[in-house]
Formats: sequence, structure tokens, C-alpha cells
Amino acid sequence: MSSAFQKASAVLRGGNDRETNNKDEEDESLMTVLDTEEERRALSILIWDITELMRKRLLETFDPRETGAQSGRVIALTRDDNKPINAETPDDDGRGNELNNMSYNQEADIAKLEKEVNEEKMVALKTSALKFFDGWRGSVILRVGEVMNSTKPAKDQSVQADLEITHQGTQPALMGIEASSEQDDNIAEALPKLYSPVETTLRGTVKEKRVLILHSVLLLLLSLEHYNSYSRVLMLHLTTSLGLSVTVLSEDERKVAHGLLIVAGKMSADEETKKRAEENRAARRWKMSVAGVAGAAIIGITGGLAAPLLASGLGTVLSGIGLGATATAGYLGTLAGSSVLVGGLFGAYGGKMTSKAMEQYTRDVEDFAFVPVRDPAESEIDSRRLRIAIGVSGWLDGKDEIVRPWKCIGPGQETFALRFELESLMNLANALTTFVTSAAWSFAKSEIIKRTVFAALTASLWPFSLLKASYIIDNPWSIANQRAQKAGEVLADALINKAQGQRSVTLIGYSLGAKVIYVCLQQLAERKAFGLIENAVMLGAPTPSSSADWRRIRCVVTGRVVNAYSTKDYVLAFLYRSSSVQFGIAGLHPVENVKGIENVEVCDLVKGHTLYRYATGPVLKRIGFEDVDLEELGQEELELKEQEKKEKEEREAAEKFSKQAVAGGKEGVTDEEIHKLEHEVEQKNNLSK
Repeated sequence: MSSAFQKASAVLRGGNDRETNNKDEEDESLMTVLDTEEERRALSILIWDITELMRKRLLETFDPRETGAQSGRVIALTRDDNKPINAETPDDDGRGNELNNMSYNQEADIAKLEKEVNEEKMVALKTSALKFFDGWRGSVILRVGEVMNSTKPAKDQSVQADLEITHQGTQPALMGIEASSEQDDNIAEALPKLYSPVETTLRGTVKEKRVLILHSVLLLLLSLEHYNSYSRVLMLHLTTSLGLSVTVLSEDERKVAHGLLIVAGKMSADEETKKRAEENRAARRWKMSVAGVAGAAIIGITGGLAAPLLASGLGTVLSGIGLGATATAGYLGTLAGSSVLVGGLFGAYGGKMTSKAMEQYTRDVEDFAFVPVRDPAESEIDSRRLRIAIGVSGWLDGKDEIVRPWKCIGPGQETFALRFELESLMNLANALTTFVTSAAWSFAKSEIIKRTVFAALTASLWPFSLLKASYIIDNPWSIANQRAQKAGEVLADALINKAQGQRSVTLIGYSLGAKVIYVCLQQLAERKAFGLIENAVMLGAPTPSSSADWRRIRCVVTGRVVNAYSTKDYVLAFLYRSSSVQFGIAGLHPVENVKGIENVEVCDLVKGHTLYRYATGPVLKRIGFEDVDLEELGQEELELKEQEKKEKEEREAAEKFSKQAVAGGKEGVTDEEIHKLEHEVEQKNNLSK
């Protein structure tokens, strides 16, 4: 076991111990790392307890009384103007009456939510979600139990006691690669709050042993022939429970992906097919021979198919972190013996998602494709990861802007930009940038700001001069909005059909890109497609904020659901004015009454709707997103400041022109100015082609 710790220590230092005895490498496994029955049982119990916690969180999504942080609750004791309720006379009758009214309203809200969650479709969604989760959970418990041979004790002991979740004030510092930046500190602070650590005696073991446990469980999860969002969230809970840094997990995921692809690349599907019959005949003999080396529990459900890849050196490639080659291949199960399964895990297309394989989707949405964001000079194998991120833009300044907003996503994920309807998105960008820096908008905003954005929206109190010019922006917005709806449906179809493999997906989008994600998630809920999405981050979303819609979204996203909004987004309010305002607008205010939705106010970062394009990195930094490229983040922060300055100067020039027009006796915006705006947008559209 000491050899395993030596290699794990070397990995943590960024190196490898090449002098380890080969026989020791072959013998290392969880059974030797966890050298007592108590430790092996502790791991089984920990996995059981984490999955129980995950199930509890899923149930909370459908609990009308679990609404999360919310304004206007009785405990807040505040009015709409944020002033305390009769704070100077806490015992007077007025305060009591107001509290009674608030309590009555709260009960009425709960009754409404109970009706919502008891609707037939919502009950069916809950039933399907639990069925899928329980099936996944059962396979995980069984797989771990096969190796640890302690499934029953884990279950029995877990049932006897409530889950022990480490309270925020007593959470241990996460260990591993030391934090080297403010962003690392943000992640280290956010992670235990998002993925609560569960009490375990294994946290008291040496760091090298905990790293080996994390690595072993990752291999066991991959043996299920997928790395879905539930498996990934389980790994995050395990990471915090063991007191490790997410950087350790991310680096381990990268190395495992690299090792799998290197070895699988040496095997052809034809060779595998020819050998399958011979492998099956030799399965019993092979299993017994390996059992003599590593113990029958290591084999699990491999079915003998790990033998070919053992010969190809998979165990050696992936054993650098400390486990022996035999144990490594054994833990991977059937995945270790099949290049086809490895290809299915990562997706058949990889970086070639723009090829003929995507033609079925372009029939419905023009230019639909996943464009790799990685450096073209980087090899395809080096860029592959066990997780993917898809960035969706709401408009584009040019064709070369498809990937630019998403370079801020770090190397922990394989990142793609979703390309769709380029012409519509570029036309929208031209209309938006022209409109919001015009005299028409400057004049209108000065009128709107005298009220509030919500008053203007709900009462339709938009200046007539602005409405006269509205068609300049309404037409491209309407077209792009319709295309975004269709793109969301097609994206859902592509993910359900495993176009990106059997890996967890993170979706990030701004403006109409957030609309694409919103529609995609609604479609996944409608089609009962669970375990696909790890995180969904939506910035300035032009979508309803109704609790029913977001409850469905929360149900199909295993990890984080983030709604980044600005209460001062006058552009979004104006664009959304003809939609169903009664259902709210997610990009303008928090989504309430659904547990697990993270609402983040970003009006200090995003001074206007058109700045979301430059604010993806800063917003991801604010929410403690675990995969951020710090170099690209710094560049984006500079671009955001420059764009903000540019728009401010253009607005000031427009305001000066507007004031001169008023001084000259002209009221509002003239037809001549509107025609000028129209001509300017048309010129930009022609240049974009």
C-alpha cells in the first residue's frame, strides 16, 4: 500500500514515481488501500448517504413548502421598499395586522403551489424522475458493493441514522492543489455550500488515501458505461466529503479521459468484433486467473472483456495515480474492453460535429452545429474531457464571434459553441447596438427611468416616440426569437440522441441564447430525459419566470441552475413588452418558489442588455463556477470595460443631439431620425453578409 501512496503523492506534486515495483503496482486496489473492514464499510456507507442526500434534494424540487431564499416572506419583515415593518413600534396593532396579512398571503401562496405540484403532468414528471434516479442509484450501490462486498451493511447502517451533513461553520478546508487565485478561493468557498459534505471517518485518513478513493470511485462510475450528471454530482459530493479540492477531481477526470482515448485508439471496432466470441469462451478462465491476483471482488461485472485492453496497456496508462493495472481495468468493467463503448462515452463525432452527422438537425435550424472552442493547434485526444460545456450566444457581431464569448470557460470541460441561424443573430446584433445608442432610445430611457422598469412594462407606459421606431428592433428580435425556440428544441433532440456521448453537459447562454437553453430544458422535461444536464447558467433570459416552468427545469438539471438577472435591464423589458408579462421575466427579477434556483443580481456588472456578450466570464466568476480560464477572464473583463465605455460615449452623444433637437422645437424623435436609424441598420446587415 505504501507504493500506492508514493505514486499518489507524486501525482499531487505533478509528477510520477517511476521506480515503483511492478508487482506492487499490479497488487494495489481499494482492498489494499482501504486495509480494514471498517474503512471499506465507511466508503460504502458514504456512497449510500450521498445518494440519499441527492434523492432528498430531488424530492425538494416538488415540495411546495421548500421554496428556497425568497423576498417578501414573513421572516424577512420587510415591505416592497425594503423598509422594516414598523420597526420603531414592534408591538403595535398595525404591525400585528400586517404580519397576519402576510401570513395569510403566504398560506395562500403555498396552497397555489400545492395545486401546481399536484397537477397530473407534474406528478408524472416527479414519478419518472425518481424512477430514473433510483435506477441509477441502484446500479451505483451494486457496483460499489461488488468491489467492497458491503452493500447490505451500508444500507442497514444508513437507515438507522439520519444523514450527518457537515454544517457550514464546521466544514474543513478543501485540500489538494493549493488555491492560487481569487477565483480558486471563490470556488473553494462555494463548493461545500453547493455540494454539502457528508460526515465520514474517511476524512481523517491521509490525503493520498483520499485521492485514491476518489480515483477508484470515478473508475467504478465509468464502468456503468456513462458519466452522466448524477454520477458527476456524486463525485462532487464525494470530493467535499473527503475534504479535497475540486481541482483534484478535475485533473483526475482529465487524465482518465486521456488514458481511455489513447488506448481505445489502438483498438479497431473490427478487431473487437472478431475477438468477441473467443473472449466470451475464455471469460470464466480469465476471471479466475485475475481473481487469484486481485481478488474476485475486483472483477465486478466485467464479463471478461477487460482482457484485450489489459493487453493493450490500459491498466498501465491509468495506473499512474496509484492503483494497479489489474484493479484499474477491473474497476472499469466492460468499458475497459471495448473501443466502441469508449467511443460512445465521448460521442461518435467529437470535434467533427459540423460534419454530415449533424445534417439531420440542420433541416430544422439553419447552420446548426457544435463548434469546438479549443485551440485548433491542440490535438483532439488532448482536448477531450469527461464533461462538456455548450455556450449559446444571444446575438453575434460577426461570424468570427461564435466561439469568442466562451473562451472564458476553463480546460476542465470540453467546450463547444452552439452555432445556429447566423444571419438572424447578426441582424439582431446590428439592430440592438444601433438602437440602444440612438437618440430615440436615449430620449425614451430618460422618460422610463422616471418611473420603474416594471411600471413601464406592466402599464405599457412607453414613450410614443420610442414606439414609432420600435419596428427597427422588433422585427429582427421576433425572427431571432422564433429561431431560438426551434434551436432549443433541436438541441434537446441532439442531446437525447447522445450527439455528445454519455457525458454530463453544462449549458451557458445569454439573452436569446438563454432562451435556447430554457426551451431545451423544457423539452427534456417533456420527454422525461434525465441525467443529461449537470448545470444550466442563463444570463438575461427573455423567458417566463413562472415557478411551474422552472420546477421542470430544476428537475432535469442535476447540479446548478443559475438565473442571472438585472432589475435595470430596460432593453429586455422593452423587447419583452408584447409577451406574457403576467408570467414574469426571468432576466428582470428572481425566480421564486422553487428550491435550488440560484438567483444572481448582476446590474452592477451588466449596465445594459447588450453588455451580456462581454460579461459571461465575470458572471461565471461571481457565481463561483468551477471551470474558468483566468487569462481569458482577465481579457474579457477588459473588453467589458471598453465596450461599456464605448456605449456610454455613444449614448452621451445621442443625448446631446436629443437635447439640441428639443431646444430647436422638435418634440421626441422625428421621422427623419427614424429613417436614418433604419438605413444604418441596413448598412450593417449588408456588411455582415
